[in-house]
Amino acid sequence: MERRAVLKRIGGIGAAAALAGCSVQEQGSGGSDGGTATGDGSGDGSGGGSQQSGGTATAWYQLQDSEIPARKAAMQAFESETEFGVEGSDISNMEKKTTSAIPAGQGPEIFEWAHDWVGDYYQREFVVDQSDALSVSLDQFTDAAASAVQFDDAVVGLPHSAETVTLIYNADIVDEPPETIDDMVAAMEAYHDPSSSQYGLAAPFDPYFTSGWIQAFGGYYFDPEQDPALGLDADEAIEGLQFALDTLRPYMPDDPNYEPQAATFSEGNAAFAVNGPWYLATLNQSDLNYEVATFPEIDGGEVTPYTGISMWYFADAMNEGGAAATAARNFVEWFATNEDHATRLAEEQGAIPVLDSLVGSDELPDHVQTYSQTVSQGVPMPTDPRMNKVWSPLENALIEAFNGDSSAKDALTTAAEEIRSNWE
Repeated sequence: MERRAVLKRIGGIGAAAALAGCSVQEQGSGGSDGGTATGDGSGDGSGGGSQQSGGTATAWYQLQDSEIPARKAAMQAFESETEFGVEGSDISNMEKKTTSAIPAGQGPEIFEWAHDWVGDYYQREFVVDQSDALSVSLDQFTDAAASAVQFDDAVVGLPHSAETVTLIYNADIVDEPPETIDDMVAAMEAYHDPSSSQYGLAAPFDPYFTSGWIQAFGGYYFDPEQDPALGLDADEAIEGLQFALDTLRPYMPDDPNYEPQAATFSEGNAAFAVNGPWYLATLNQSDLNYEVATFPEIDGGEVTPYTGISMWYFADAMNEGGAAATAARNFVEWFATNEDHATRLAEEQGAIPVLDSLVGSDELPDHVQTYSQTVSQGVPMPTDPRMNKVWSPLENALIEAFNGDSSAKDALTTAAEEIRSNWE
């Protein structure tokens, strides 16, 4: 699903060419045993790991094309400062690749994704506890970030940034951020003209991007602390989806998927977008005059989007130990705790820091501070393994509702029935 295809985004260091003595070799490899990532990913083989003396780690990630040069630069910077190497591969479908390669012993030492896989992947033994081997303390991170990388007292990775979606507007179309939903509707109405390929809003209509609206009136997808744990078919969630269908859907392009919605705004053809900090790299490349804003106020509720913690997972290959595992731990610790690196991520890519020393800093760019405000009003994605059964049925339900093939109530009720059946 598109949420899972775009959620993992990371910026990096822009001055790759300035890193003297570092080279990028097109290895096209992924997997500690020599397995290849090509065919399911781009296999960019970033990093010059074979030149390093302290061991070479294999890393998998899933990025937009505009972000790959920055990731290569980040790995080059790590190699220039240490004796370790890291060979990276960009994977086109991280869930499919990790769930097939890791059990077969062909996975990487580390891979990057949001924290919502922590419980499921730990129980399936795809990721491993490294708490006894780490040389950094989780006390350096926000409480939410530190909690996100743990399950059953195991530390299965390290966090490096927070993420959520918020409102973005084209400053050549909209004069100021809307304070209320009525203000936003008025601005969308003024610009919306599908016959001229102009739209009021460009926002992917999938479970992650739509979470803020569905959860705006007290609804929730899944919460293991509540009874019932699944809240999709509750009146509050149905009200939230109906609100999105009535208020936002009329001003959006007809394709609910990520790429067409994102392209509509980045090409200057929409007044508003809903997207995450990873999207800013694309907007910067497009030279679009944009601003980032918090969600507008709505009567009787508050937009409450899902939030995530971007992290590096320690895959099962770490159990083999040796130089590759040592290199992987060193890279993850460097990536997660280097303040200069985290600051550059914030400045160049809009990444939201989770290092306590940087959170709330007035020196962070305005758009990063805005995303941080939205994170504070959101709710973290659950790490409970049952959550993994929620995404796909809900995605199908939202597409049905978006296309007018099902009512909000019928769509969410059907999804809830399927999820409960899958849990059994």
